[in-house]
Amino acid sequence: MKNFSTILFLVLILSLSANAQGPGRRGGGGMFNPEQFQAELEQYITREACLTPAEAAAFFPVYRELGNKQRAIFNKSANHRYVKPVGEEACREAIIQRDENDLQLKKLQQEYHLKFLSILPATKVFDVLMAEDRFHRDSFRRIAERRRNK
Repeated sequence: MKNFSTILFLVLILSLSANAQGPGRRGGGGMFNPEQFQAELEQYITREACLTPAEAAAFFPVYRELGNKQRAIFNKSANHRYVKPVGEEACREAIIQRDENDLQLKKLQQEYHLKFLSILPATKVFDVLMAEDRFHRDSFRRIAERRRNK
């Protein structure tokens, strides 16, 4: 579930970035603002996990660090999500790389979850993870709703 939510989060960021339009052509959805998205996510997590200001100040720099590392891993095989490799060997390598990236993401999550547990009580880390999942699902619903209403 956590691997799914991580991939969901990264796909959301990439899809919003890919669909963002130039400043003069805002269309129905406007431009994606990664800073605003991150701020809304952090506000949501802070509220839902009942983080104190001191807890949030200690937690979010580590949380952002995880997100940056996850994006770096996810971007390694970004081109294979949009273009099918040509030939057996290229497809084989793409599959192997995808599996390796998934394993790296899971190991990274495990490493950072342990870091989170050194910053926050386990109950709050659990609440953070659940809040993050809900925020991303809600974000996808809002995007889908906007697209349906265009």
